[in-house]
Amino acid sequence: MALLAVHDLGIRFGGLAALAEVSVEVSQGEILGLIGPNGAGKSTVFNVLTGLYRPDSGRVMFAGESLLGLAPHVIARRGIARTFQNTEVFRPLSVVDNVRVGLHARLGGGVVAAALWSPRVAREERAARERALTLLERLDLADVADVEAGALPLGRQKRLEMARALAAEPRCLLLDEPAGGLNPTETRELMELIVTLREELRLTLIVVEHDMDLVMGISDRVAVLHYGRKIAEGTPREVAHDAAVLDAYLGAAEPSDATF
Repeated sequence: MALLAVHDLGIRFGGLAALAEVSVEVSQGEILGLIGPNGAGKSTVFNVLTGLYRPDSGRVMFAGESLLGLAPHVIARRGIARTFQNTEVFRPLSVVDNVRVGLHARLGGGVVAAALWSPRVAREERAARERALTLLERLDLADVADVEAGALPLGRQKRLEMARALAAEPRCLLLDEPAGGLNPTETRELMELIVTLREELRLTLIVVEHDMDLVMGISDRVAVLHYGRKIAEGTPREVAHDAAVLDAYLGAAEPSDATF
């Protein structure tokens, strides 16, 4: 059984069909690349999966249970976390405190205990800092743990956002254009990091990305959206030679030598 299953997803904004009859399944431990031209509906899929949008039709199942109608924080506790296309770090906070924000969804001290700074809260906060530092070490950010997040270069801010998402201990991580604005060296390092996280944390990942070298280099399968509809799905090699995909990206179906 698939860990995440989307069936016939549809959502309209006014008269515009942002998604129409989109179906895709992702197995435990798989990396799925989700690609398509600008406006194809990729981020809309993420917004539905994380409860920011409620679809007009279709089903979203995670670990055998429906996610539809659940609040974003409930979905996060179920095991789905995400990053955003535009980096969303808390700029005035330190790097380690950014990760601790992500950890608080897992803390159980309660509002009253926190206000009184009970021994339980103190223990939890110490444990949270240690957990945050461990995540920063894993993402090669330990050396800047106490630096203001807004002072980091873009590449390290993107890693920080991933660390904060991982703090919620997700089973499925959604990465929205993680390579946007990165140079080739940073992109190669990011590819290695994503594969390592999958292997070490047994993560399932869905990656929305315009960098086709990254998508084709790390994905087990690739699904392609165009004007809100899925037009292709398969291995990276199959998708790279699909006539409909080439036409959507290049305007002409010439599968022989064309590349993304």
